[in-house]
Amino acid sequence: MEMNFVPDATFYMRVRDESIGGDNPFRWDYKTSKEIFLNKRVVVFSLPGAFTPTCSTFQVPGFEKAYDEIRSLGIDEVYVISVNDAFVMRKWMIDQGVEHIKALPDGNGSFTEGMGMLVDKSNLGFGKRSWRYAMVVKDCLVEKMFVEDGKMDNCPGDPYGETSPEMVLQYLKNVA
Repeated sequence: MEMNFVPDATFYMRVRDESIGGDNPFRWDYKTSKEIFLNKRVVVFSLPGAFTPTCSTFQVPGFEKAYDEIRSLGIDEVYVISVNDAFVMRKWMIDQGVEHIKALPDGNGSFTEGMGMLVDKSNLGFGKRSWRYAMVVKDCLVEKMFVEDGKMDNCPGDPYGETSPEMVLQYLKNVA
């Protein structure tokens, strides 16, 4: 099995900091790929956009529901990544009622581009976004990739199945 390192990228995040006070006590926090992935085994799933139908109806709720089972199979953390900014990702996680999975905002698309998963979705008015994929990463190395079929710019459909929590769980159970 060929393993590749995850791209070196910086994630721009907003974190609550009560010392700031006021109605919006958040500050910028910057996490690098190494801080997210080094010395850990994590699951990452990527999707075209926050608040979009397949992502909001199946993928995020499915991974949230499977979180404890995924963690029980030797996974330190579960992340959802999208080419959206930190503000959008935060509001989407609140809207979805997410308590466990963590959001990785890739607003500039640099991580997604480094993964070779940046596609043009201008046919939907989205611009550059991520193709749907999931992966298991161990110590910055991609252990296993799950990629939806038909990767292309301006794809007329929205394939979903290969990157489902069920597929990731099946893999994790088989290697446990």
